[in-house]
Amino acid sequence: MRADGIKKNIFWKEIDYERIESYYRARRKIEAEGFVVSAIVTDGRPGVRGIFGDVPVQMCHFHQKQIITRHLTTKPILPAGIELRRISRTLCKTTEQKFTSSLEAWHQRWHNFLKEKTVNPETKKWFYTHKRIRSAHHSLKTNLDYLFTYQKYPDLNIPNTTSSLEGCFSYLKELTRIHRGLNPKLKRKMIDEILSK
Repeated sequence: MRADGIKKNIFWKEIDYERIESYYRARRKIEAEGFVVSAIVTDGRPGVRGIFGDVPVQMCHFHQKQIITRHLTTKPILPAGIELRRISRTLCKTTEQKFTSSLEAWHQRWHNFLKEKTVNPETKKWFYTHKRIRSAHHSLKTNLDYLFTYQKYPDLNIPNTTSSLEGCFSYLKELTRIHRGLNPKLKRKMIDEILSK
């Protein structure tokens, strides 16, 4: 966990798997140390919002765009995908009202297209023909309430990305790559030292 306002890592712990309970414990730990959580920026991991449901939650714009790219690729072929990607790319430069309006207009225009089904001739089971475009749209709809939190609370100066944390990780990865030959114990010690700054 990183406090963006002071550009400082306030909690870290080595874990084997990222679980929701890890976030719960982390929050309890930093609050026990006197930190007050006024808002969070998340990468969209399911369940994290529940741990921080009592404070404003911002979905990272970079991660949202990455989700869209994962579903649509960087160069979608179908017009519906091209339009949806274009809408998603306005995320950092628009307001919630304009973005929501564009997304709703897109959905109305492509509603029937999104409902198209394909039947497997062998099993006779059907599936949505354009499931990747459907998934991209579903992600935007699901996260919509959290994409513009930073605009709703201007006094909190909530960033719209996790860039501060990601930058710290990039620096950490670069340093550990340079010192590849370190044994695991020394590498952990070095990581702790870097994270404490």
